[in-house]
Amino acid sequence: MMNSLIKCIKLQKTESGSSYGQFLITLTKSGQGITIGNALRRILLNDLGGLAISSVRISNVKHEFSVIPGVREDILNVLLNLKGIVFKNKKNLKTIQFGRLRKKGPCVVTASSFKLPMHIEIVNSKHYIMTISETNIVEIEIKIEYGTGYKLALETFSKDDNEFLQIDSIFMPIKKVNFKVENIYNNKFNIKERLFLEIWTNGSLTPNFALLLAAKTLINLFFNIFILNEPIILNDTKKNCNIKQNYSNIAIEQLDLSKKTYNKLKTLKINTIYDLLKFPYQNLVKFNNFDINTIKEITFSLKYKLNITL
Repeated sequence: MMNSLIKCIKLQKTESGSSYGQFLITLTKSGQGITIGNALRRILLNDLGGLAISSVRISNVKHEFSVIPGVREDILNVLLNLKGIVFKNKKNLKTIQFGRLRKKGPCVVTASSFKLPMHIEIVNSKHYIMTISETNIVEIEIKIEYGTGYKLALETFSKDDNEFLQIDSIFMPIKKVNFKVENIYNNKFNIKERLFLEIWTNGSLTPNFALLLAAKTLINLFFNIFILNEPIILNDTKKNCNIKQNYSNIAIEQLDLSKKTYNKLKTLKINTIYDLLKFPYQNLVKFNNFDINTIKEITFSLKYKLNITL
């Protein structure tokens, strides 16, 4: 895989905002194509998250079988149309957000009629919602949540949302993924492979960025396995003596850690590599301010800066 090459063959965007991308990954060994293709496909379809409407509040409407005065569509059709709105999360925030709409008829209401937080953008702004045929005022509030996969309305129900109508939520930004593996034969009859990968998105992510996120997810997965299977050192006194002699004068600044991680170690009075190595790993993990990313950074820096396994 060291000599692998990835190339974007085609990128297309439709009027509705959805995107299509085709990529070519040149591999070196037979059998790698289907392994990489299948892994990327599963990550793209299952692990990438997005924004979706989880519940809706409509003025003077108590249940999904009510009627909105002056509106041509019934409640069920309006809810179905709302499910088709695609949101782009500009800042990757995962907290609950709200959008609001207030329209006076007669008029046609589209997705662009909603007022949303600054970091949320509607991809398909022309998406049809409903038609107000009379001079009535319609007010709608939508709750927008971040998630992965597909959630039924019952799974998002909350006692605090009595005024909201729960709807099914489709968080998946990837609509479809295909891949194809082709063999390449050279003059010495050595078989190499190339992988063609096709990605369709709803427009909230570009296909190339979605591929990047999927690759990073796979890297993190295998990196965690790598950490869990590394032998734990510092098990005997002899090693402790050698480590003290070698690392007691090396400051933790040599690890080139981020400022956030560096300050956390300084709070625990860890000033040298020896201080860090003699600190019980179990205690390090138990500290609330040491999340998994902090542990990864420390472990990675020790391994690749000084060839030390924590």
